[in-house]
Amino acid sequence: MEGKTTLSETTKERAERVSLKQVRLVLFFTENMSILSWDKSGLLDREVAIYRALQPHLGGITFVTYGDKRDLAFSTRLPGIEILYNYWRLSPTWYGRWLALTAQSLRRGQVIYKSNQMRGSELPLWLSRLFSKPFLSRCGFSFSFTMRKREGEKAESTQKALALEKKAYSRASHIVVTTPQIKSLVIEEHAIDAEKISVIPNYVDTELFCPKPVTPTPGNRLIFIGRLESEKNLFNLIEAVKCLNLELRIVGDGNLREKLEHHAKELGSNVRFLGVKPHVELPKLLNASTAFILPSLYEGHPKTLLEAMSCGLPCIGSDIPSIRGVIEPGKNGLLCGIRPEEIRKMVEVLFNDTALQAKLGQSARQYSLNNLTIDKTVERELAVLRKIIHRSSRAATTLSSSTDRSSPDIS
Repeated sequence: MEGKTTLSETTKERAERVSLKQVRLVLFFTENMSILSWDKSGLLDREVAIYRALQPHLGGITFVTYGDKRDLAFSTRLPGIEILYNYWRLSPTWYGRWLALTAQSLRRGQVIYKSNQMRGSELPLWLSRLFSKPFLSRCGFSFSFTMRKREGEKAESTQKALALEKKAYSRASHIVVTTPQIKSLVIEEHAIDAEKISVIPNYVDTELFCPKPVTPTPGNRLIFIGRLESEKNLFNLIEAVKCLNLELRIVGDGNLREKLEHHAKELGSNVRFLGVKPHVELPKLLNASTAFILPSLYEGHPKTLLEAMSCGLPCIGSDIPSIRGVIEPGKNGLLCGIRPEEIRKMVEVLFNDTALQAKLGQSARQYSLNNLTIDKTVERELAVLRKIIHRSSRAATTLSSSTDRSSPDIS
C-alpha cells in the first residue's frame, strides 16, 4: 500500500507540473503604468525578477501595460515575455475592447489573468468574464485603507476604492495579499472567505541585496529610500535629525521633493537628496550606511525596508501594523513613533550602541533568508496557480457532468 501511495502522489505532482507548463500567466499592470515607467523609476529589475523566475515553470507570460510602443523596446531585456502595449493610447475601456479583439494569447488555451495592484484590476476582471478565464487579484497594499488615510472616510475617492475592491475580491478566483494585516482587512471589510486569500510577502533578491564590505566613511549615515510623498512622514524625519551628528540620505523622488529640500535647509538639518537611483545601485548605498529608517504613517509591505534588512542593515520603522508584521523590536530592528522627538529618540538609541547595530543587522539578514527569497516566493506563487487550475478544472468537470445529466438520451 505504501508503494501505491507514493506512486499516486508522484503521479499527481507530475500532472500538476505538466498542467502549469500549459498555462499562460497574464500580468495586467497598474492603471497608467508602463514598463518604461518602471525603468525610469529604477524599479524594472525588482518588479520583473519574480516573473523571470516563474518562466521555466509556465507555458508563457504576458505583460499587459499602459505604455506606448516604447515598451516594446524592452523585449530584449525581457526575453520570452510577450508585451502587449497601448498602441493607440486608448482609454482603459477602449484599450480593453481592442485587446479583446486583437490579442490571441488572452483567450486561447489555459490562461490566468493577474492584476499587479487594485488600480488596474477592472480590465482583467472584465476580460476574465468575457473569456471565462480565472482572475487572480493581487493587492500589495490596501487601496481603500490608503485612500481613507489620504482623503478621509467619506471622500468620493475612498468610496470608489471600496467599491472597486468589493467587485474585484468578490469576483476573483483567488486573492493574493502581502501581509496578514491586509488579509484581515479584506475579510472584515468585504466578507471574503479566508480560504480564498493567500499571503505572499514581497520578495527580495537576497543575492543582490546582501552585506558587502565597503570603504569606511567618516561619520554616521542614516538612509531612507522611497517615494517623497506625505505618507512617508519625511518632514518629521528631517526635523528629527536636525540636532544629531549624522548625515541623512534620502533616495527617491516625488511631489514633495522641493518642499522637503527647503524644509531641510531652513532647519539646518544635514540632509542629502540623491534622487532616483537604479535598483542595482541600492545595495551599495545601503551598505555604505549605518542604518535605514522608514518613519511612514502607513504602508503595505515595504520593499525598501525588506531590502535594507537583507543587506544586514539595522533598521528603524514606524510602529504601524504593517511594519510590526516585519520588525520584532530589539530582535531584528527597532520601532519608533511618528513624531520628530520619537524618531530622534530611537535613532539616538541605535547610533549610540554599535553592539546593538551588529545584533539587529545579523538578525535582519537571517529574517530575509528565512522568509523573503525569490525561491520561496516562486513556491508560493506556483501553489496559488495550482489551486486556481484545480478549482477551474473541478468547476468545468461539474458543469460538464451537469450538462450531461440534463441532456436527453438520443441513442
